[in-house]
Amino acid sequence: MRIGELAGATGTTARALRHYEQAGLISSERAANGYRVYDERAVVRVRNIRYLLAAGLTLDDVRVFLPCLDGDVAAAPPSDKGLRVALDRLAVLNERIAAQTEARDRLEAALREKAGDRIRPVA
Repeated sequence: MRIGELAGATGTTARALRHYEQAGLISSERAANGYRVYDERAVVRVRNIRYLLAAGLTLDDVRVFLPCLDGDVAAAPPSDKGLRVALDRLAVLNERIAAQTEARDRLEAALREKAGDRIRPVA
């Protein structure tokens, strides 16, 4: 299948697919006309990549899961390395959330100090 067909089948964009390919997560062959051609199995692989990215992992993190990207990643038990990568990413996300929460609280406090009751809290 060509890149547009793979993009449509996986709910992504051709640009994202080229990015995944550049990162070494998927591969293609070139047709005589120079178009990228993907194997039907690429659909599962791209869906798994998108699942892992949506879970908060980065493309670098996803590389750890290369051996199992062609199967059911969501149902497979994680390897020790995969689990370590996911736990490390969770720690990074928690640190970012804490930093953003602190920044929001400081801004809200500064606004309350300066604007008083004209400011309503954001839920």
